[in-house]
Amino acid sequence: MAVESRVTQEEIKKEPEKPIDREKTCPLLLRVFTTNNGRHHRMDEFSRGNVPSSELQIYTWMDATLKELTSLVKEVYPEARKKGTHFNFAIVFMDLKRPGYRVKEIGSTMSGRKGTDDSMTLQSQKFQIGDYLDIAITPPNRAPPPSGRMRPY
Repeated sequence: MAVESRVTQEEIKKEPEKPIDREKTCPLLLRVFTTNNGRHHRMDEFSRGNVPSSELQIYTWMDATLKELTSLVKEVYPEARKKGTHFNFAIVFMDLKRPGYRVKEIGSTMSGRKGTDDSMTLQSQKFQIGDYLDIAITPPNRAPPPSGRMRPY
């Protein structure tokens, strides 16, 4: 008699995250690179041991949300606090199959608005210690039109 699994790929991907005890777990160093032109850094800017000059170093945990990271970036860049400023997040990682880095866009947040990506965590997006985070910041006067995923507070 054959037994067939009825677990779908989506159910496998939605594996519950284990809560992290921030009192007992050592934080990781997250190297964050930002732009204020709405575009991510080019991958060649990460080549041969070089990194872009716009580095922020943040100590955080794998359960850090995009909204939490947005608020930390806004502490450093007061101009990013303006309502309507758009933050587009991407993970930059070393490609093990061929030399160089690759980028994977993971989500976005907006100052002054709630969005569906706000509660997304680094862990849920398969971030690995040693990867970089690239954040393309778009000022409100140049922001793309808000998608249906954002709603006002």
